[in-house]
Amino acid sequence: MTIDLTARQSGSSTTVAASVRRLPLTRVAHRAGGHAIMILLSVMCVFPLYWMLASSLRPANEIFETTLWPSHASLESYRVALDAIPIVQMLLNTLIVSVAVTVIQCFTGLLAAYGFVRWQFRGNKFVFGLFALTWLVPFQVVMIPNYLLVAKLGLLDSLSALILPHFASAFAIMMLAQAMRAFPREVLEAARIDGAGSWRVLWEIVTPSLRGTLASLAILVFISTWNEYFWPLLLSRTAENSVIQIGIQMFMTSEGTLWGPLMAASTMASLPVLAIYLVLQRQVVQSFMKSGIR
Repeated sequence: MTIDLTARQSGSSTTVAASVRRLPLTRVAHRAGGHAIMILLSVMCVFPLYWMLASSLRPANEIFETTLWPSHASLESYRVALDAIPIVQMLLNTLIVSVAVTVIQCFTGLLAAYGFVRWQFRGNKFVFGLFALTWLVPFQVVMIPNYLLVAKLGLLDSLSALILPHFASAFAIMMLAQAMRAFPREVLEAARIDGAGSWRVLWEIVTPSLRGTLASLAILVFISTWNEYFWPLLLSRTAENSVIQIGIQMFMTSEGTLWGPLMAASTMASLPVLAIYLVLQRQVVQSFMKSGIR
């Protein structure tokens, strides 16, 4: 009886020890599999950018080759692109429009979101719901009315016309309102008791706590405006008053596509957005984690 009990205890100890040894190996296998998937997805995301850069450096007679890197790298496509369209001016125009729209939408979004969250008036939820519904309306639906308004104001073929219809955004209001609702209302009441007005409470107490959310909103609005094509296409008359997306489209004609200059112009158009995203990447990730946006 004693021998049997000892054997059982010995067998249990052996099983537990084997399970303990297998557990770290399982964790390592799961972690390695997760990293492998992440690496694969990263390569899939980065490879189109790499191919765009490699294609922009290929000579005209090698543009359709499938090698990973051109055998004779050349900047000829960049020279052709710079000579064909005023890329520098278009990039500057795009930057001005994108920065202006980003700043204006963040400002108006802060004011509107603070009003919806801070003051509970009759019909508050109904009005907020109307703002949310406007987000579902594609811009192409209101493009013609906006065009007629801009034309009557005499702003055709100008940067002001590209900025005017984007003064407010339902997405910005909803995103900032969601972040403000998580702000402790007791802090706001304490500030009001201390004599702080609504304007001071907004800019000195609420806004500093929304830096991450504002950073992510700014990047999303900036990228969306930078990539805007239909509205500038409708308004632009000259290349000097147009944006880079219209300039890229100029290399696609009925006679054929100039792939080398097209890739060169696309590379130059992508660099500012990539640089801004890399600088603010950590703030964007932290904001998404805090606000729960998917």
